[in-house]
Amino acid sequence: MNSIEDIWAGVMKILSEQLTSVTIRTWFEDCRPIELRNGTFVLYTETPFKRGIIQERFSGTIRDALRELFSSDFELVILAGDELADYGEEPTEDSLPEMDGYTFENFIVGESNKFAHGAALGVVKNPGSKAYNPLFIYGNSGLGKTHLLKAIGSAIHEKDPKARIMLVKGEEFLNEMVHSLKEGQAEEFRQKYRQVDLFLMDDIQFISGKEGTQQEFFHTFESIYNTGHQIVVTSDRPPRDMATLDDRLRTRFEGGMMADIQAPDPELRIAIIRDKAEHMGLYLNDDVVSYIADKLVNNIRQIEGVVKKLSAYSGMGEIITRRLVDKAISDVIQSGPYVPTPEDIIAETARYFQVTPEDIKSIRRQKNIATARHVSAYLIRILTSCSLESIGAVLNRDHATINSSIKKIERDMKLQQDLNNTIRDITSNINSRNR
Repeated sequence: MNSIEDIWAGVMKILSEQLTSVTIRTWFEDCRPIELRNGTFVLYTETPFKRGIIQERFSGTIRDALRELFSSDFELVILAGDELADYGEEPTEDSLPEMDGYTFENFIVGESNKFAHGAALGVVKNPGSKAYNPLFIYGNSGLGKTHLLKAIGSAIHEKDPKARIMLVKGEEFLNEMVHSLKEGQAEEFRQKYRQVDLFLMDDIQFISGKEGTQQEFFHTFESIYNTGHQIVVTSDRPPRDMATLDDRLRTRFEGGMMADIQAPDPELRIAIIRDKAEHMGLYLNDDVVSYIADKLVNNIRQIEGVVKKLSAYSGMGEIITRRLVDKAISDVIQSGPYVPTPEDIIAETARYFQVTPEDIKSIRRQKNIATARHVSAYLIRILTSCSLESIGAVLNRDHATINSSIKKIERDMKLQQDLNNTIRDITSNINSRNR
């Protein structure tokens, strides 16, 4: 269903299975769908008399048909006579502060990102087009995925200030869904996310493995997609590498447009350094620019951080040399490979299993908490240099219990592919937070 007319045709198909052809012809022949917005389906009929009959006899049937199509509840508004001329759209805010500064104009294009950039422009040119819906942008952290995501939102808002745009991080979606269930606000949550023209999700990898969250996201996806509206998501890896991603979602993503962003080549790194320095009013000679480009090869965000640091040094009267570049790099970037702390691992494992770090450290024995505790012990052991005693101190267990937990995970991983997938996804998520 790509238009309001398609939606109404779907409703009428369902109604025709429940009502006689005479009833359909008498009361619905002149009905015209107007719009679906903010959880409300607007319908027009020629006379107030017909409007009254439809409201009294068939409004529930129409809402049930909409629920069948979208797995979501809708209000029904029926206009009649001259009311259509006075019907106006709800005003929207003039700006989207969370997207300020993220534009296509200040996104530097090179060989490593030009395909993703072109796909993003395709979305702006024709939102909802089958060619670019959904658009799945993936690549390592710091390469510009979030910039493109927000640039799409900014550009579509500029074209149509009334467009309903939703931007959310995968982890925020998860947390808000859990909160809505606890507070009995599940329907409000669904209405918020499903009735949009453009849905943007950053870092979708963080919902992988969460059965309830993935199910909710799937229904959100279907509702938005089936109304012909646009979906764009980003991830640090492609769907095939998210081991615990729901197969239905993997199929939907891979059936859309997949666009990866690679590490920037030398020419792009140099162009980015010059652009960032120019915007900060900082002069860098060719030697310094080339030196920075040779030192920082994998992460645009790191390049920007180092240029900002050099700008600060320049403001204090220091001359920009290779030695100062090395100092700026050491200030901004950790030396050596990233080693997570036990608390990092516990926090990510807790988030994955939808429990709290306090649950993992507690004496509670519920199955999901116990599994999260065993996994935490195993990951701390393999990802850090912590001893069994120190792991036990963090998890409030003795070293024998920790050793038993680790052995259990190692034994179960030989028998359970799902557990291997879980370990793989948690490890990837820990690393992706710190690239």
